[in-house]
Amino acid sequence: MTPTFVFTNAAVLTMDPNGPRATAVAVDGDRITAVGTDAEIEALAGPETRKIDAQGRTLLPGFVESHVHLFMGGYNETVIRADRVSGMEELRAAVSDYAAGHPDLALLLGQGASYQILGPDRSMDRHVLDEICPDRPLALMAYDFHTAWANTAALKAAGLLEGRELPRGNEVVMGADGKATGELHEKLAMLPVLDVRNVGGRESHGMSGIEPPVPPTAKERQEDRETLKVGLRHAARHGITTMHNMDGNRYMLEVLREVEEEGNLISRVKVPFHLTAEMDISELDRASAMTRDFTGDTLSCNFVKIFLDGVIASGTAAMIEPYANRPGHRGDMLFTREDFIAAATEIDKRGMQIAIHAIGDAAVRLALDGYEAAANANGPRDRRHRIEHVEMLHPDDLGRFAELGVVASMQPPHAPVREDETTVGIGPDRAGMAYAWRTIADTGAMVAFSSDWPIVPISPLAGIQAAMTRKNWAEGLRDQRLELHDVLAAYTRNGAYVGYAEDLTGMIRPGMKADLALLSGDIEKTKADRIGAMEVDLTLFDGRVSHER
Repeated sequence: MTPTFVFTNAAVLTMDPNGPRATAVAVDGDRITAVGTDAEIEALAGPETRKIDAQGRTLLPGFVESHVHLFMGGYNETVIRADRVSGMEELRAAVSDYAAGHPDLALLLGQGASYQILGPDRSMDRHVLDEICPDRPLALMAYDFHTAWANTAALKAAGLLEGRELPRGNEVVMGADGKATGELHEKLAMLPVLDVRNVGGRESHGMSGIEPPVPPTAKERQEDRETLKVGLRHAARHGITTMHNMDGNRYMLEVLREVEEEGNLISRVKVPFHLTAEMDISELDRASAMTRDFTGDTLSCNFVKIFLDGVIASGTAAMIEPYANRPGHRGDMLFTREDFIAAATEIDKRGMQIAIHAIGDAAVRLALDGYEAAANANGPRDRRHRIEHVEMLHPDDLGRFAELGVVASMQPPHAPVREDETTVGIGPDRAGMAYAWRTIADTGAMVAFSSDWPIVPISPLAGIQAAMTRKNWAEGLRDQRLELHDVLAAYTRNGAYVGYAEDLTGMIRPGMKADLALLSGDIEKTKADRIGAMEVDLTLFDGRVSHER
């Protein structure tokens, strides 16, 4: 067959252990048809073939984004970008400009705020936000989406100013005056404020595993398709051709199918069912139905997401020993041990993959216990269960990842490089097992890398740089940096394996899907601390150009 694309004069890193390097690749339709030398591949070209001279640039398999929030990321592009401001005056200006441009919004919403957005000596509360915006509801989401701050108008509109009793792990923080301070921990505290919105809102339902309570109108579905397409195009610009979404419901799958029918689904997307502690285990029937109904190479389900805890910065991650900066405080588990093990065993019995948000070492231990219990109850099978983040790990649990076949799904840009709100909670005595991706990989366990966008920028190249150049924030800690090819594997081949797609993507070899990323230079000749500044010049998804610079 005559190829549709021929890449020559490239530094091809195939990520295929049986043939790791080449200089040229041929593509016909949605498949890679040949990998070899320039002369071999050039000879295949015909008059209709698009010939791309890579001029020594690196050609890689398309990146696999193993942990992302696509719907929320797309929506994040439409709100106040609190990640771009620092200090009271910059925040005031950003809110004022946004409010002036959006006079009809019921809630002014910002996302991406640092816990120290006002500086190290001033904390955020409703009074600060009242100074900025006294007359309209305003809320800021922390960059990790586990804390929000609301002004008085937003708290009143949400019915939270007098507080509210919530399930453990969720909190409306109360002040000495008996009123809410404006600080809200975890989703059940934040959702009442987010529900004040008169635009959007459906992008957050996947974090609670719920469907839209009122069927969206045709106009709203169109808005949501456009939001998702914003996210898809953003990912394609960064060379991403596969995404494992980490929140989900049936509605998101249905809207993505509509995007696919338009011809605009430019990435493989896996969407989970999100099981929460408030749900009865019978809700897993919904997960089974989603898995049955979405089975394509580009759009699928077949996995369940569970949150076991929160995050270290807000003190909601579940720790074995107390936080270093909060004596006696260990954080709360969102599930009881019994309920979680029962859920993990039932999901596993149904043949679905499980992805567990577990940041504190107590949560990681419970996740491993649940996987072990499920395997003992249900017998051998190809599970590939995963733990998301693994920001703290007890040394006694280190070997269990490899022993149980559990994947450590980690995010290099999350690792702190200086003392901050996260490191003071960890403390120096246990810092050696924080964000310990090299330590885990050295046991033989599978490690997959990702960004957790929109919590941090989606760029795999920035993540590669972070994994290769990580600085430790305390003396005497083990070097967790990894070599380039190990990091590339964690963003390509390993991610494909985790998604049960190793026969489709993650490597460049004949017969694989034509998912490719052409970089702006030769990554092997680029200094590690400059990799994040590289660009993706062209992304090919399923043999189609999804991005070209």
